[in-house]
This record gives sequence, structure tokens and C-alpha cells, in this order.
Amino acid sequence: MLRHLPARRGRVGRALVSTEAPPNARERLLPMLFGFYPAQLLHTLVRLDIADLLADGPAGVGQLAGRCGAHPPSLHRLLRAAAGLGLLAATGDRYALTDAGRLLRTGVPGSLRNLVLLFNGDAVWRSWGQLEHSVRTGDPAYRQVVGQEPFEYLAEHPAEEAVFNEAMSEATRASAAAVVAACGFTGAPKVADLGGGNGTLLAALLTAHPAASGVLFDTPSGLRDAERTLAEAGVRQRCVIVPGDFFTGVPADCDGYLIKSVIHDWDEELATRILRRCRETMSRAAVLYLVEPVVPTDPGELAGTGTTLMSDLNMLVCTGGRERTEAEFGALLAAAGLALRSVTRCAPPTQFSVLRAVPAS
Repeated sequence: MLRHLPARRGRVGRALVSTEAPPNARERLLPMLFGFYPAQLLHTLVRLDIADLLADGPAGVGQLAGRCGAHPPSLHRLLRAAAGLGLLAATGDRYALTDAGRLLRTGVPGSLRNLVLLFNGDAVWRSWGQLEHSVRTGDPAYRQVVGQEPFEYLAEHPAEEAVFNEAMSEATRASAAAVVAACGFTGAPKVADLGGGNGTLLAALLTAHPAASGVLFDTPSGLRDAERTLAEAGVRQRCVIVPGDFFTGVPADCDGYLIKSVIHDWDEELATRILRRCRETMSRAAVLYLVEPVVPTDPGELAGTGTTLMSDLNMLVCTGGRERTEAEFGALLAAAGLALRSVTRCAPPTQFSVLRAVPAS
């Protein structure tokens, strides 16, 4: 009977519109709402070394509980949930790794183990819990939660710094080939990787370009595993390892300067300082290669850039840095005496681009 009634009208005379959400809207929202469930499940699996304990084959709950020091009935519930997410395969009370679960192992190709430890660990986890503080104030929540800047904290906590360094290497391994291809190096360049950590990216570059040579530049703690990484890649003889601070100076006499996932860590003042140190050292013929995501300015292009936009919020929460648009990168480079010459999108699925800059005339 109600369907025959005329539409009720508000005071402005417009028919009331149903506020019921379309069915698919709820299905899209719920995984976001409960996103912390699987995130912490992953973290707990890694903390308990479950993937490493299953590296040699299936094992039962009791066996795993004894080896990782867990409460057997509670561990059963965790493993059952992991099977529900496709990380483990269950047969009775025995569990085995799936292809996805194998990526939680230590040291395997494509491992995400240290990324899980870093981004679902205590400091970052609690900082994201204070996202509202950062949005209201513009100040990184990390500083409020931890009481120090991120890199200051890591320098005083070697175990956490080791996790951070390896997490950055894990992320770089996934994109290294696409980044090197997008840089378009030719001939026999000498390339300095600034803030290059253990040398994962530089090793990929030197492997792809046998005539090239490299300079790996980072803090002493950042370079801790560089000898091993470069030696295992077979490129140690073509690379010089130089400790230093890119806020005060960078190596001279290089044809190219490569900076990946560094500038987004810093606000405009500090990012400009790094770039200015580069400009002061570069010859007229040298080229700077910034490897960062580029945020689109067209709202219609935002779909599909979720990783970049979440990284932007992570910079807001943790470091005070940001992801930037092409125009913002251009302004940043200009302030340092550099001119942006091109932007090359790396091959999918990575969301990085290579921004090529030269000394401004």
C-alpha cells in the first residue's frame, strides 16, 4: 500500500531520496574496516616463525606450538585463520605453506617478512593509530608516540634498524629491474646510489650494465650488509662503498646520481637540502635520477594509485615527508638549482617513476 503514496517532500520541495547504500558499497567498505585483522595475523605468523618452521614440509599444531613456544589451542585458531586467508593449506591438524605463505619465510626470493615486521611492528603500528593527530596538526604521530624521529630511533636500536634495512631491500628487489630499465643508462656510466642501503638497487644496475661502475653511499649503519650484497651479486669489484651523510655532501665525479625512496621521507626544506648537495657536486654533464611515485593531479587518475596514496599517509604519520606530484617535484628541483627534464613511468606493477634532472642553466 505504501508504494501508492506520493513521495514525501522536504521543506525545499524535493522528494526524499533513499539513504540505503548500494550492496557493493558495504562489501567494499568492510575489508577496509577490518583490515587490521589480517595485518596482525601476518605479523604474528612472522613473529612466531611459522613460515620458517614449515619450510621443510607440513607439521602439526602440537609440533609447531612446541617449537615456537605458543599455546596449542590458540595457535590452532591462528593457523586455521591463516588457512582461511590462503596463507596455509590445512589437512586435518597439519598445516603446509601455500605460495603466498612462502613469502613470509626468511631470505627466499620475493620475501615480505621484514616488510611485515616493519609496517605491522610496534612503532609504525602505534603511529598509524594516531593518524587523526597528524591530520589535525600536520605533525608526524611517530614523534609523539615514540619520542624520537624515525631515523634517530633506528640508529639507537640496531635490531629494529636491521629489520628496516632488510625491509627496504625486500621492497627494492621487487622493483629493481623495472627501475633500472626506466633509467635508460647507456655506455659505461659511473653511478652513485645515494642512500642506497645494502646495495640491492645498485647491484641490479651493475648486473644489467656490465661496463658501468658504482658508488654506494649511505650512513655506516645503512651500509652494514653492503659487502655481502654486492659480493653475492658479483659486482663488488666495480663498486666503491662510501659512508657519509647526504645532508652535508655527496661523492663527486659521477655521471649519474640515483636516489630511490629517499626524497619522500623529508619535508620541503630537508629534501631541498639533499638535492642542493647533489647540485653542488654534479658536473654540467651529470644527471640526477629520482625514483619516487608521482601523485596524479587529475582526480580521475587516482583509482589504481592506492599504494602511492597510502605511502603518502605513511610519510605524514611517520617522517613528515610526502609523496609529490610532477609539478611539486619540479619546484623542489628548481629550488635546488636543478631542472626536471623527463618523467618515465616504470613498468607495472611498480608505481615508481624515474624523474630525470640536470643542472639548471
